[in-house]
Amino acid sequence: MDILFRGGRVFTPDGVRETAVLVSGGRIAAVGAEGELARRAPSHETVDLAGGLLTPGFTDAHIHPVQAGLERAKCDLSEVYGLDAYLAAIDAYARRHPDKEWIDGGGWDMSAFPGGLPHRSQLDHLDRPVYLIQRDHHAAWVNGRALERAGITRDTPDPADGRIERDPDGTPSGVLHEGAMDLVGLLTPRPTPRDLDAALDDAQRHLFSLGVTGWQDAIVGSYAGSDDQLPTYLSAARQGRLRARVAGALWWDRTRGAEQIDELVARRAEAEGLDRFRAGSVKIMQDGITENFTAATLEPYCLCGGTGLSYVDPAKLREYVAELDRLGFQVHFHAIGERAVREALDSFEGTDPANRHHIAHLQIIEPSDVPRFAALGVTANLQPLWATHHAQMDELTLPYLGEPRSSWQYPFKDLLEHGTRLCAGSDWPVSDADPIQGMHVAVNRTEPGGSVHASYPTARTPFLPGQRLDLATAMAAYTSGSAWINRSPAGLVEPGRPADLVVLDRDPFALPPEEIWTTRVRMTFVDGEPVHQ
Repeated sequence: MDILFRGGRVFTPDGVRETAVLVSGGRIAAVGAEGELARRAPSHETVDLAGGLLTPGFTDAHIHPVQAGLERAKCDLSEVYGLDAYLAAIDAYARRHPDKEWIDGGGWDMSAFPGGLPHRSQLDHLDRPVYLIQRDHHAAWVNGRALERAGITRDTPDPADGRIERDPDGTPSGVLHEGAMDLVGLLTPRPTPRDLDAALDDAQRHLFSLGVTGWQDAIVGSYAGSDDQLPTYLSAARQGRLRARVAGALWWDRTRGAEQIDELVARRAEAEGLDRFRAGSVKIMQDGITENFTAATLEPYCLCGGTGLSYVDPAKLREYVAELDRLGFQVHFHAIGERAVREALDSFEGTDPANRHHIAHLQIIEPSDVPRFAALGVTANLQPLWATHHAQMDELTLPYLGEPRSSWQYPFKDLLEHGTRLCAGSDWPVSDADPIQGMHVAVNRTEPGGSVHASYPTARTPFLPGQRLDLATAMAAYTSGSAWINRSPAGLVEPGRPADLVVLDRDPFALPPEEIWTTRVRMTFVDGEPVHQ
């Protein structure tokens, strides 16, 4: 059945317009006057926008849906905050699941603990090993039983790509950073194929409810105790359960070298011919995060010293990226610290912009590197929700970065003004998957009103307000920008495009900027069929 969307405005490539949209055969047939489109399709169904806004479906350019779905089914701490609330949720989960060998899950926030560090003793009252991944997925909180199960003692050395947090006497304290997570994480019960399928299905439903019709899974492989999701995506795509348009970023194992490239080529080939899933990206995590001092910086951290970690040797990195580029892979970097950003940009020298390489997170960029994105044809993959004043930023990040480095954070406007192409994502379950909340932060540089951090004393104080984006630019990053990164045919409301569309309950362009976050998704369509309403 043809569908006529009417009664509101539409976010088009030419801006926000008072117009109607006709969908036929799963594609956008025309954009124009309502009467003319109605005459063109006399038997159409009507969707009344009721004063809301019609947008392209959102594409999340950096997200972990399978992991998010698994965590939602385990001990999920992402909806509460603070030690007391965490312990109440953990104890309640333990009572509900007395037969589970492990208590595992995640979602805790570093800012809830002094110095960002919980302790094993807070979990030692439990009768089972506990493994809880930090919200950012760069650390895990474990109890004494988990440390014993893994054989971790004061004599256990730190792995090359991680750190075991220790008490003053050298005893492991119960926090495992980065590569050290695997010392316990790989011992936790493995999800079954049915568990992984259910996790993906649950995540897809949730994302559809937020208007997300496509995404790039930023780690398709085994990392931090998680299992390889490639078979899950292949199965869902072949069975028709995967309705979203998905690109998978194949994980670069940082403990190995160029010998893994042939394996990546073979893994890419497994997805050839699939309509909803492609595996043409490779994800390289070049550093960690600032809060545990593993983000790679040019100058030492204040107070504690050290310059973080470069997980892949920069000289070898250039060789690896050059070969991946020659083979037609898109390279998707994780880079938080300014040194990691520079190393990623250096590795892109001489590569083909047609491969659509991008760098995600970009927390700190040394100003002289900002123009290099456009010059090299590298897309900036933004996670806007992080660019606010919240406890983790004010209490853990700013004191250790110091000036001027603190003022180099999340320079969205500078990147745009230098001609950089932008895309955007959430990093869910690290942060909220709702693109509207991300747009709110990109425009306001303040916490959305419904955020768990909204009550923080400086949450409504703009964070580096000179780096704000306008709403049209932010929305384009979440639609056409991210669709372009994924090589998706969707992302724009124009004739011939797939009818991946979102109906918003109000027009955020008509709202005061501080109210953008109140916008909700009424309906989501994929190929003209409702997947959420």
